[in-house]
Amino acid sequence: MNLVKFNPQTGNVRMRGIDPFDHFMNSFLKTSTINTDSEPTVNLIESDDDFFIEMAAPGYSKEDFKIEIENQLLTISVSKEEKEESLKKLNYLRSEFNFGNFSRSFRIGKSLDTDKIEASYENGILRLKLQKKEEAKQKPPRNIQVN
Repeated sequence: MNLVKFNPQTGNVRMRGIDPFDHFMNSFLKTSTINTDSEPTVNLIESDDDFFIEMAAPGYSKEDFKIEIENQLLTISVSKEEKEESLKKLNYLRSEFNFGNFSRSFRIGKSLDTDKIEASYENGILRLKLQKKEEAKQKPPRNIQVN
């Protein structure tokens, strides 16, 4: 019986006992193909009062983003058409830039105030600030007197 490890994000399957050269060639061929529907990378940050989402999405304008929240699901998406006219005039030997469509969703807890979400886009980074509700904020320790 072979043990198979599957990474759903990349679609890679690894089997124990595969020749390292075959593994290298399969990895090389997999990474050298161009992915047209890639997801941008994300940082999730927590402070005492807020959560922050930073998304690396260079090449877009702030008008390209659509941010929605429904039933505690925050969805960030972009739908951008590529300019085919300029692409036809040039002979690309290799094209790895991707300014296509993407969508990322995040399940957020009820401890966040969904009416106070702020978003900004600067230098290719989309930043969202999600405020915690007062009852979700960590309270400082307090001493209780024994009577």
